Amino acid sequence: MSELSYLEKLLDGVKVEWLPLGNVTKYEQPTKYLVKAKDYHDTFSIPVLTAGKTFILGYTDETHGIYEASKTPVIIFDDFTTANKWVDFDFKAKSSAMKMITSSDDIKFSLKYVYYWLNTLPNELVDGDHKRQWISNYAQKKVPVPCPDNPEKSLAIQSEIVRILDTFTALTAELTAELTAELTMRKKQYNYYCEQLLSFDDGGAEWKTLGELAENLDAKRKPITSGLREAGKIPYYGASGIVDYVKDYIFDGDFLLVSEDGANLLARNTPIAFSISGKTWVNNHAHVLKFDTYAARRYVEYYLNSIDLTTYISGAAQPKLNKKNLESIRIPNPPPEEKERIVSILDKFDALTNSITEGLPREIELRQKQYEYYRDMLFSFPKPEVAEA
Repeated sequence: MSELSYLEKLLDGVKVEWLPLGNVTKYEQPTKYLVKAKDYHDTFSIPVLTAGKTFILGYTDETHGIYEASKTPVIIFDDFTTANKWVDFDFKAKSSAMKMITSSDDIKFSLKYVYYWLNTLPNELVDGDHKRQWISNYAQKKVPVPCPDNPEKSLAIQSEIVRILDTFTALTAELTAELTAELTMRKKQYNYYCEQLLSFDDGGAEWKTLGELAENLDAKRKPITSGLREAGKIPYYGASGIVDYVKDYIFDGDFLLVSEDGANLLARNTPIAFSISGKTWVNNHAHVLKFDTYAARRYVEYYLNSIDLTTYISGAAQPKLNKKNLESIRIPNPPPEEKERIVSILDKFDALTNSITEGLPREIELRQKQYEYYRDMLFSFPKPEVAEA
């Protein structure tokens, strides 16, 4: 079904009028609902909202001045950024720089319909413009209203559009939850097998220092300040990954990089050890280790990323894993065939986890684009100048 035929069927011959948003809605300042407390806690029950990206700042135990959106849903609109959210649960507000938008007449205008239409509008913000947007700009925008002279039919059409978009929103949220749960499960499986396979407390492996297992190539590293780097296609590595791309290289082959400094040594937000291949350039913030085999290199990578290295790290403000401490790290060293078996298993789990990790945002983006397509289709009424022609 084409966009036009679908809309024609939905409208069933009725005309669409474009009415000022300021006539279709009314607004209220959140003055009566501003939170007084500065300390929030997850054990409290009332969310404190802002219209910005953060949305829920925290939860308060205040019992007075609560807006009961569970009874009267509202759009909260950031007067400076135009960010907006649909809210149908009770809340308190943090900032007075937002408008609380409701329908000017629930019998004629569906607020949820207005909310969905509002998010079809392109962002018109200009850098440095700090004026309040609702009265100066958005209240004058024209919203398409099917047959406003027949409120019952108009509301039925608006409600059908809302129903379709609510369904898409719910499906997108459900898919995201399923993919996230799958990713969490895969990570738990990976961590479990990693812990089991790399545990040799029962004496199943000979222990050696990292200095005995790998050749250290730190002496070949060379840092280049950003202003002196010649742009190219060769990855330029630092403590936690690729920093830039340059024209030349100093390493060619398969190596293991280990962070020498940086917050990730303690926070572990990114792996401490990571493999690199091919032509590369490495600065002095990552140690460069060379191994005889793929299994030996990958095994050490898995092991270093699975243990707590705090005892080997010096400096609190500027954490550092120096060469001496790096080479003194004790690592269980099973026979080559056992090492290959461990790496083979963990590689499979790593591939599964990474495929979901990489696929999750891509799938969510596709779902969002699909949702936006149908949303825009449902609001593709003739523009005012076309309708009046």
